[in-house]
Amino acid sequence: MAKVLLAVTGSVAAIKTPDLYEALRKRGHDVRIVATTASLYFFDPLSITKSTERDRSIISIDEDEWPDEKYQRGDRVLHIDLRDWADVLVIAPLDANTLAKLAIGMSDNCLTCVCRAWDMSRRIVVAPAMNTMMWQHPMTRRHLRQLACDHGAAHIPSHLDEAGIINMINERSPTLRIVPPVVKELACGTVGVGAMADVERIAEMTNDE
Repeated sequence: MAKVLLAVTGSVAAIKTPDLYEALRKRGHDVRIVATTASLYFFDPLSITKSTERDRSIISIDEDEWPDEKYQRGDRVLHIDLRDWADVLVIAPLDANTLAKLAIGMSDNCLTCVCRAWDMSRRIVVAPAMNTMMWQHPMTRRHLRQLACDHGAAHIPSHLDEAGIINMINERSPTLRIVPPVVKELACGTVGVGAMADVERIAEMTNDE
C-alpha cells in the first residue's frame, strides 16, 4: 500500500504504539517509526520488534540522528532519509508540545526535523492526545489553524471550536488529515475529550485519500 512513517511523541497514548504499528501493517503498509525521547517513557521499542535489540531500520530515536562519530560531508542525514522514504507521515499521538512546535516551525529533534523537511505534496495524518484543558486551551485552536494555513486549508475562522476547526481542515486541506481525540477517562483521572482516537480509526484515516 504505502510507506508510512509513524511519528510518536510524548503523550501517555504512546503506550498504544505497538498496537498502531500492527494496525497499519495489517492494512498492508510498510511502517517505520521515529520516536521522541519523551515518548520512550511510555513504550519500549523492543516491544515492536520483539527482540533483545532495537532494529534501527524500523525504529529511529533522537540519538540516531547524530551518532558519536563526528559528521563528515557525505554522511547520511537521518531525518532526510526518513522524509525521502515515506509516502505518508502519521503523527500519533501528537502531544501539545509537538503541536506547538509544528505550528511555529521548530525542529529540535529528529521527528520535528522530518516535519520541517516534509514534502508538502505528501499526506500527513495527525492524532492529537492531551489533557482536556490542554486540548480546549485557546493556543490549541491557534496552533490547529496555523497547521491548516500551512497545509492549504486557507483561512479557518477564529470563532470555531476544536471540532469545527478539524472538520474544516479535513474538508479543505489536500494533504492534512486530523483524527480528532475522543472522550474518555484520561490517565490523569479527568473524564473529557483529549484521548487519542482508536488505533483502527487512525489506520483507516491513513488509508483515506
